[in-house]
Parts: sequence; structure tokens; C-alpha cells
Amino acid sequence: MNLGQSIGLIAIVLSLYILWQIREVLLLMFAAVVLATTLNRLAKRFQSLGMKRGFAVLLTVAIFFAGIAGFFWLIVPPFAQQFQELTYQVPKGFGRFNSWLDALRTRIPSQLIPYIPDINSLIQQVQPFVNRLLGNSFAFVSGSLEVVLKILLVLVLTGMILANPVAYRQVFVQLFPSFYRRRVDGILDKCEVSLEGWITGAFIAICVVGLMSLIGLSILGVKAALALAVLAGFFNLIPNLGPTMSVIPAMAIAFLDEPWKAVAVLILYFIIQQTESNFITPVVMAHQVSLLPALTLIAQLFFVTFFGFLGLFLALPLTVVAKIWLQEVLIKDVLDQWGNNHTQETEFVILSESPEADDNWTAESPDIKHERPIDDTLPKKD
Repeated sequence: MNLGQSIGLIAIVLSLYILWQIREVLLLMFAAVVLATTLNRLAKRFQSLGMKRGFAVLLTVAIFFAGIAGFFWLIVPPFAQQFQELTYQVPKGFGRFNSWLDALRTRIPSQLIPYIPDINSLIQQVQPFVNRLLGNSFAFVSGSLEVVLKILLVLVLTGMILANPVAYRQVFVQLFPSFYRRRVDGILDKCEVSLEGWITGAFIAICVVGLMSLIGLSILGVKAALALAVLAGFFNLIPNLGPTMSVIPAMAIAFLDEPWKAVAVLILYFIIQQTESNFITPVVMAHQVSLLPALTLIAQLFFVTFFGFLGLFLALPLTVVAKIWLQEVLIKDVLDQWGNNHTQETEFVILSESPEADDNWTAESPDIKHERPIDDTLPKKD
């Protein structure tokens, strides 16, 4: 390797190291881009109705913050109330369980009594974990503040991008060589179309899952059915793992009324998940985004390993964008063109007989005379 190649290799390694160190910031920037794309789509709808860009953006931002406020208004108060009831019912449930174990000891042979768990020993085993959890309260508060700051950063970046998305897009395009900028602009168009398609499909799936959950929980008589339905629709943005995360609070609240309701809620969420994965998603996403199920699961594992919970939440849009860039740049521009530059071009020369031409003139060497006349090489006229 010469000096220039060595410097180039060192620059690439340093660039990759810097990108790895700021990967969380890049992920927050991508979250802002996805959110800005979503809001920009709504702003364009308002503009198509004859509204100016500034008023359309302000109305879009107002609707967005109203949706956030409504979400927390529906979710936080019911869960705070149910959590207080849960803290009251859990010790009561432990007392019932202990009484049931005492009654069971009087009815079974003495040889089996040592194998029956003691509730007091279980509490003693759980006590260190509780103390550790309480001891890490400061870390929990500091982590919560960090999450709030990250959310604020995403919202600020979203507002800046939404105010003038064309300028930020031009800055990104200028990072590439001049001969490739038109190609990058076309790839960004495809990414925008795919993200808008994913947003549309995800919104339809959220509404359907939330409505089905609301109807099912209302029929079962579960408390805070609306809040649980909104939470189920929101967690549906996380494929494969989202329904599992949404069923836990629903089962906990249902268990406060009757134990059989918790089992019924589990069956209900299983039916909703099967309906969503086998009917809703194939019909909706087939026209919006084409991703293989195994590829989606692998992407989730990859992004949650390197980026944490935020990577899990953004795994699907990240996969959509990464697929387009790999398909357009790596496959079409690199692999499909591999070896095509070595093809030889063949030049065809058409000769016409002229009265002024010498009989010994040839196309290969017009100054050299050959023994065989040109009449032997060209077809003769009648």
C-alpha cells in the first residue's frame, strides 16, 4: 500500500469508530426524520386543501401535541389508579395463597410437606431484589431524566426539519460526490415513499388492533378498557414483541377482578395477534412495504442489541430504509455492474465504392497497396 491508500484506510477506520461512538445520536436523528416525514405528509394534505405552508405546519404540530396529551390523559390516570389497587391486592393475594398452603398441609401426607413452598421463605428470597430495586431509585430517576431529554431532542430536531425539509435534504445530498448526487436524490425519494407507506400501514393496523382490543375488553368487563386498547395499538408498532408487552398490564388489571378474566384476556390478545399477523398485516403492508418476516425478526434482534429499546421501536423503519439503500447502491450500482466495464466494443465500418477511390485502397491501411484487389473483398455490382 502506498501513502495515499494508507491514509484512506486510516480515515475509513476512524470514520467507522466515530460513527459507532455517536450511534445513539444518529438513531435519535433518524427518529426525528421519521417523525418529520410523518408530520410533513399531514402538512402536505393541508396544503393540498389550499392552506399555506406555515399554517399547515402549525396545524400539524398542534394536532401532534394534542394527540400526545390525549394519549397520556387516557393512559396515565387509569394505570395510576389500577397500580394503587394492585399494591393493595398483591399482599392480600399472598395472604390467601398462604392460607391455601396451610390448608393443603393438613390434607396431604407428611412426607410431601417439605416439598410445599413456604410463603415466608419466598418473601425472604424476594427481599434482596426489592432492596436492590429501591436502592437503584436514584439511577431510575436519572434514567428517566435522560429519556425525557432525548424525547425533547427528537422533538426539537423534528420541528427544525419540518420547518424546511428541502434545505436539510440538500445538505445531505451534498455529502456525496457530484456525479452521484442525482442518484442519491432519487434514492431519498424512494425512501420517503416507503416510509410514507409504512406509516400508512402502521396507522391502519394500530386503529384495527386498538378497536378490536376495546371491543373485547369491554365485553369481558375489564377496567380501563380504553386505556388498555390504546396501549395495545401503540405497542403494535413493535412487531412480534409488542403484543406480548401489551398483554401483561391487561392481564394484571383483569386479575384484580377475577382470575378467569386474566386467562380470558390472554386468549383475547392471542386471537387479536393472530388476526393482525395473518390477515391485517399481509393485506395492508403488502401494498405498502414488502419485508420478509424472518428479515424483520433478525432486524429487531440486531437493532435492540446495538441500540436498546429505541432500536427495537425503530427497527421496522430502519429496516425499510436500509433495504432500499442496499438494493439501490450495493446491488444495482455495484454488484449488477460488476465486470460490465471490461466489455469490448466492436466498431463496424461501412465502405462504399467511389469512382475516385483507388482499387488497391483498403479500410485497414489506405496508404498500403495489397496484392489482392479490393474487388475480391467487396461484393461486385452487376
